Amino acid sequence: SYTTDTKSREENKKTIENLYSLSVDITKIRRLKEWVLLQDVAYVKEIAGILQEMGADETTVANIIERCPEAILHTPAEINSQRALWQLVCQNEKHLIKLIEQFPESFFATEYQQNQKANILFFQELGLKNNIITRFLTSAPNIFYNPVEKNKNVIETLQRNYLSLGGSEANMKIWLLKLLSQNPFILLNSSTAMQDNLEFLQKNDFTDQEVLQLLSKLKGFIFQLNSTTMQKSMLFSKNIFKCSDQELKQLVLKCPALLYYSVPVLEERLEGLLKEGISIAQIRETPMVLELTTQIIQYRIKKLSALGYDIKSGNLESLNGTKKDFEITYGKVQSKKERPIFNPVAPLRTED
Repeated sequence: SYTTDTKSREENKKTIENLYSLSVDITKIRRLKEWVLLQDVAYVKEIAGILQEMGADETTVANIIERCPEAILHTPAEINSQRALWQLVCQNEKHLIKLIEQFPESFFATEYQQNQKANILFFQELGLKNNIITRFLTSAPNIFYNPVEKNKNVIETLQRNYLSLGGSEANMKIWLLKLLSQNPFILLNSSTAMQDNLEFLQKNDFTDQEVLQLLSKLKGFIFQLNSTTMQKSMLFSKNIFKCSDQELKQLVLKCPALLYYSVPVLEERLEGLLKEGISIAQIRETPMVLELTTQIIQYRIKKLSALGYDIKSGNLESLNGTKKDFEITYGKVQSKKERPIFNPVAPLRTED
């Protein structure tokens, strides 16, 4: 609990001197988090010493403190505990210091050490590889702040639903680990939300097999949905594509975006496609294009048009997929255009 009241307080001279001696850019800290410089107690030299022990050079130490000034307000004991904790999943100290430099805020969040440790051990027991747990620690640190029981509860709900929907015990672990790797943030949601959403899909005549398929395709987004928005999005799609309930179900299975994007988002993306001269019939044939933003669609159409590819008369498959998928498609269209037309029956010109 640090005070952020800056009016009546002065900067701590000792802190400033110690930071200068480490070549830290004080103006950066004043601009971003001046309140750190006002605290009566700071452990500048001690924290720098621990980082140097781990192999950080002067520039790295300065960079870490500039990016996360509150690091100097933690006691050396807290930082050493955090260091030991992260070493449970880091290959070595060189790897650890690299992570601290990239994600200082995640490393210096020391308030939840007991929960962090319990969750790291739980994820290891679950079978998640250390490099995945490290990725979670840096990019989704909040999931480690939960009591381990909360995360266990969400995992158990996933496992229970997977089996009740017809998934096999043999495949469950692979399925679960893949889902967590794709979207660790599912652990921040309540298991009740997931239960409600699965029941909504079952009420809308999706078979257990289809619900399981959606659960995998949605990569955990099933938690972030709610029955009201899903109902509205499905109704919107049904009206736009003028299809029956059964046809709508097939479209949703092909493109779960029709479930998890709200009506305004779907409207905007449809409008963008129609402006490019693409027909509703084409979109219905390849609904996955609605997963892409209008800007991405415009960029891809422009690139293909430059090669003489007419998207209005062609298939929308060429617009689909990730950036990498599109680059492969674009490369194929390009090489087709550049390839000289060769007539296999024409006589070859030979020199006498």
